Amino acid sequence: MKIQGILLYGPPASGKSTITREIEKLDGRFALFRKIKVGGGRSAEYRVVDRSYLEDLWSRGEVVWENYRYDACYVVDRRGVVEMAKGGFPVVHLGQKEAIPTITEALHGQWLIVSLTCPRGIALQRIVDRGTGDTRARVKAWDETEPLEYADLTVDTGAVTAQQAAAEIIAAFSRRSGDAAS
Repeated sequence: MKIQGILLYGPPASGKSTITREIEKLDGRFALFRKIKVGGGRSAEYRVVDRSYLEDLWSRGEVVWENYRYDACYVVDRRGVVEMAKGGFPVVHLGQKEAIPTITEALHGQWLIVSLTCPRGIALQRIVDRGTGDTRARVKAWDETEPLEYADLTVDTGAVTAQQAAAEIIAAFSRRSGDAAS
């Protein structure tokens, strides 16, 4: 099976969740890939599991990418992506540059790599408005997120609306995949 999807890269508050919701509204074949999460904090966009479940995934070779942030562990699992790709196009959120080659090598297919950026001041306001109580950690993560030089598309979410960004991403995906999403 050939996986087709979007790797949506950017620092906290760059608009990954907001733009993904708009992509889903514009084309129902796209959907957020809900990473596995072990730990507290926000749970709405994740599949929350316990440590033993994660250990089982590791033992079966299912963990494609794992990172730690905000006192939690986040995982992209092979089976989760493959199953999701059977019914549509997964949108995978990433905030670590090294995740992109790791995922594209492990999950062969056609990935549109999109880098979301925005001015730091806009991100700071979004982080504060989110009210998650971990502002300092999110700002630190924003500062540590490296720019992505090799994206297929870069979108400044401070300069366009989420709807405009979503439409631009879907159009780029369609061009890259031979109109698979049109």
